[in-house]
Amino acid sequence: MIEAPIVAAIRARLTSALAPPTTDYRPLAIGGTAVGWLDHARAARLAAFRRVFVADTGGLAFVSGLDDEPARTAALDGVARALAAEGRLTAWRDERYAAAPDIGAAPWFLLERAAARYFGIHTRAVHVNGLVRRGSGIAMWIARRSSSKAIDPGMLDNLVGGGIAAGQSIAATLVKEAAEEAGIDAPLARQALPAGAVHIFREQPDGLQHETIFVHDLWLPESFVPVAVDGEVAANTLVDLSDAASIVANAQGPDVATADASLVIADCLIRLGMIAPDAPGYPALEALRRPHAPGGRPGTA
Repeated sequence: MIEAPIVAAIRARLTSALAPPTTDYRPLAIGGTAVGWLDHARAARLAAFRRVFVADTGGLAFVSGLDDEPARTAALDGVARALAAEGRLTAWRDERYAAAPDIGAAPWFLLERAAARYFGIHTRAVHVNGLVRRGSGIAMWIARRSSSKAIDPGMLDNLVGGGIAAGQSIAATLVKEAAEEAGIDAPLARQALPAGAVHIFREQPDGLQHETIFVHDLWLPESFVPVAVDGEVAANTLVDLSDAASIVANAQGPDVATADASLVIADCLIRLGMIAPDAPGYPALEALRRPHAPGGRPGTA
């Protein structure tokens, strides 16, 4: 069982790292449905692309003629490239996310991954807890992100994690990322057990992170050692669950885990019964796993 002071520190750290937006955001709407969220500065910049967007007091919409996915996607590609040239985006990925009501649903448009937070679209990702049963108890593999990563370079992370690109499924993304980030072959990766989802809704320097993370637990043999294939992971370390909890609680120094991974690890600790329901901060941690997404503008609910 994780000690109460560590649980309290986890709650404090995640409450801060995952704080909901306080800024007033404006919707990017299609047919009255908000498909993205923009702060004032980003909304003003996009409004200047008059061949793509029309602005009113409520937010932004697409101009007449951009009425289907291919037309919107083509127009947004030009906008994203212009924003990238101005230094307003993170590193260009040459990978698109689908702005859609759900995975597999017909998308409103496709958007370069580097621009996803700028536009505040709802993204989806897959994370995998790499777990090992050994004599001393359950252990967890922790990855360190490469120092060349565009987001959160050098920070600690889950064994496997990645965004779901346009046209990809949860299962296909899991197999792909497991192979690339940890050298896990497809038959083993497919043994990962779905464990629900956690949600993130917070302001970041590059925009609004509005993300659903589909969590999986993968029980690995003691003999397995992860091998980074694609260069996105610098190292992997196997730690006891108590040490994993201390990592989540850590808010400064060289061994800080990303907010995303920290939430996924905390969720795992709760599900494995390592955090007692009567521990200080338990209700707050439960709430952080399922944050309320306001029905109106972010920051106003």
